[in-house]
Amino acid sequence: MKLRTKARSVALQALYETDIVGHPPGQALQQRLAETQLNEKLGEFARQIVTGVYPMRATLDKYIAEHAPEWPIDQVAIIDRNILRIALWEFAVYGKTPIKVAINEAIELAKAFGSDSAPRFVNGVLGSLAAREHELRRVLSASGEQ
Repeated sequence: MKLRTKARSVALQALYETDIVGHPPGQALQQRLAETQLNEKLGEFARQIVTGVYPMRATLDKYIAEHAPEWPIDQVAIIDRNILRIALWEFAVYGKTPIKVAINEAIELAKAFGSDSAPRFVNGVLGSLAAREHELRRVLSASGEQ
């Protein structure tokens, strides 16, 4: 697994834990970082993802739901929902990850952590969101929830 993919994986696991058992995101991330060998820079990247995605979950979910109409957001697998949140946050809010990279990384995470159909689902939803990249970037980065 590539190093930045590993950092995303740590962030994904922390966000998943927060959704499943309600642990505070900072605590969940610290535990995951303690169990994983990441250098300081990659640990900071994982931290940026968690602290960026966590407060925006409802907003990100709104846009995800619009692009997965056959799946109400509460019926999307929690792991898939968090993969989608991370990718959407990376290309629409964080802005330092090219959209193709965010989508490819999300697909890799879906292959590693999701069901057999997760990569296709994640690719489809993110591909649809990508068509609205500029609008999403403007709306989400101005939301003040960062």
